[in-house]
Amino acid sequence: MDRCDVLIVGGGPAGSSCARSLCQAGLDVIVMDKADFPRDKTCAGWITPAVIDLLDLDVEAYRQQHVFQPLSGFRTGLIDGNALESLHGHAVSYGIRRCEFDAYLLRRSGARLHLGERLERLERAAGGWLVNASLQTPVIVGAGGHFCPVARYLGAAVGCSELAVKAQESEFETTSGQWSTGMCTPGVPELYFCWDLKGYGWCLRKGDFLNIGLGREDDHGLAQQVTAFRDFLTAAGRIPADIQPRFKGHAYLLYQHARRKLIDDGVLLIGDAAGLAYTRSGEGIRPAMESGLLAAATILQAAGDYSRAGLEPYAARLESRFGPRPVRDWPAWLPQRFRARLAKGLMNRRWFAQHVLLDRWFLHVDEPPLQV
Repeated sequence: MDRCDVLIVGGGPAGSSCARSLCQAGLDVIVMDKADFPRDKTCAGWITPAVIDLLDLDVEAYRQQHVFQPLSGFRTGLIDGNALESLHGHAVSYGIRRCEFDAYLLRRSGARLHLGERLERLERAAGGWLVNASLQTPVIVGAGGHFCPVARYLGAAVGCSELAVKAQESEFETTSGQWSTGMCTPGVPELYFCWDLKGYGWCLRKGDFLNIGLGREDDHGLAQQVTAFRDFLTAAGRIPADIQPRFKGHAYLLYQHARRKLIDDGVLLIGDAAGLAYTRSGEGIRPAMESGLLAAATILQAAGDYSRAGLEPYAARLESRFGPRPVRDWPAWLPQRFRARLAKGLMNRRWFAQHVLLDRWFLHVDEPPLQV
């Protein structure tokens, strides 16, 4: 029978951040994930300077072996509408490949890795949990994304009553001969919003790789909308006409919509398992990592008292960091024709695109560093 101080189910940025913090404090940590790493992860794939600071990332060492594309501007607009370019003159984000980034963080965490292993069986046992009839641990951290089995154990209505964002994305390598002047350029991601403000599509070149995709708060006709978005990019001359992307699906909860139970005796949820993606942008890497660090701080502070009461400070820390979850987002109650009019008016204003859409919603430039 194997034993560990903490079992983390899920090896993405949330799980690896939590694991690293706990390992640095001297705990014996196991990270279990059904996938082998490196593995594909449906995501546009960029990180902000705040994420680099959280990671204490050695940028020069990382970029020697991995894609690390400085992003110094954005192109924004509506699908089938006009677009504005906002150039910063310096890097405000960095394009990464999640297959590389996640594997790097996980290997760096210092945890023992149980990869290619599913959480099949979870039972209460004396002093904690019995996992897959072969592992004992006093506390489990659920970090397995939207469909996390630990979240299911806590009663998450995955795929039922939850209002999740559904997305499809494709990332693939291109050649220099496929690109010509006027197309999407490395370093300038392109964001195109749906006319009803329920989602957006993206187009991002990072090194030799192109990532395109679209996500919406409802999945009605999503495949057709993704195809239409790809056709829009092609017709607008933003991407080569000869590419044949294969799209993969993904789902996640926006912070405003998530109502999952976050803690119980001997268990916590972090990252997408807890539904922490930023409400406006859907970006989940930074909140995932921050939740992992907050969970680690709570576990260390609990000093072995992993009862619900002992882990309660975690929920309070999340609310203090991300705010109370709103009941309803302000565009939701507007009739569709007004949302379309509002979208057209706002997206064509350079001040709004720069200072609200980008600086506040996507880059979070005014958000203070996490204090653990």
